[in-house]
Amino acid sequence: MRSPKTVSMSALVVCVAAVISLSPPALAQPTLGEIERLDPAFDAMMAADAKIEVLAKGFTWSEGPVWVPDATGGHLLFSDIPRNTVFKWKIGEGIRLFLQPSGYTGNTFYGLEPGSNGLVLDPQGQLVSCEHGDRRISVLTTQGGKRTLVDNYRGKRLNSPNDAVYKSNGDLYFTDPPYGLPQGWDDPRRELDFCGVYRLSKDGALTLLTTEMTRPNGIGFAPDERTLYVAQSDPAAAVWKAFPVLEDGTLGTSRLLFDATSWVGKRPGLPDGMAIDRDGRLWATGPGGVLVLTPEGKLLGRLNTGQRTANCTFGEDGKSLFITADSYVCRVRVH
Repeated sequence: MRSPKTVSMSALVVCVAAVISLSPPALAQPTLGEIERLDPAFDAMMAADAKIEVLAKGFTWSEGPVWVPDATGGHLLFSDIPRNTVFKWKIGEGIRLFLQPSGYTGNTFYGLEPGSNGLVLDPQGQLVSCEHGDRRISVLTTQGGKRTLVDNYRGKRLNSPNDAVYKSNGDLYFTDPPYGLPQGWDDPRRELDFCGVYRLSKDGALTLLTTEMTRPNGIGFAPDERTLYVAQSDPAAAVWKAFPVLEDGTLGTSRLLFDATSWVGKRPGLPDGMAIDRDGRLWATGPGGVLVLTPEGKLLGRLNTGQRTANCTFGEDGKSLFITADSYVCRVRVH
């Protein structure tokens, strides 16, 4: 959501080499920021000596982390939006280039954030990408090549899909703010006059669920899938909302979950991506880092990265929270 400088391909190669050598096994893992405990319940969620470990750094704007399980223990994929790239991190191997281009396949300049944003796995384990530049959601098929899942609403191109989550029945819910357009909301290429939250049914039908979010961003389901949480990255209303999910998969009347507007300008960043743990707590990136919220909206603690923190996801054994924070990729161990 910021406007980082462009990076040449040669700089990308140098960055990857530098990141790979960041933390050799013989050296202590570098750390970032601090963990702030605001409620006694937080102590049961994280060890007293837990730290925000830096796994890699040197990215332009890291986003969209997703954990990919595999026979060798799994790996992390994440976007670097300005570089139009998806990187791969694996324990013992460090960083590798995974996919480029990731979100824009055109041959002309398309702003400073053309690449993929949110990443998620579909029910078949294939990589699904929210693509800024190509203004679509795509799936990287196991047979090779990408297939477009959706790129328009009623014949009008989407703004720039941002984040997505699958429901257990195979329906995909996603947000569509204007951040990937070269001139944002004022871009003449914008075709929709709203920022929507959508459902793409497994049969391919697209439903507009709500336009009440001025800048919908991160999105996630409660464990029982009866509630859909959506972050709003609007500086004038930096909030998270909770929507009841109705029997037909549409959304009911929202309730305000948490309001961080008073922190805007005092702490870096805005409400962005989120991960939801097995107990239904939200680990929501926002001003200053990651906020840990109960389903009722009570703030239990904060992972203060001190960076514009974009997104997070659980991985490894389910007890590692991976965080993309500006130029960093981090990990925190949780209970």
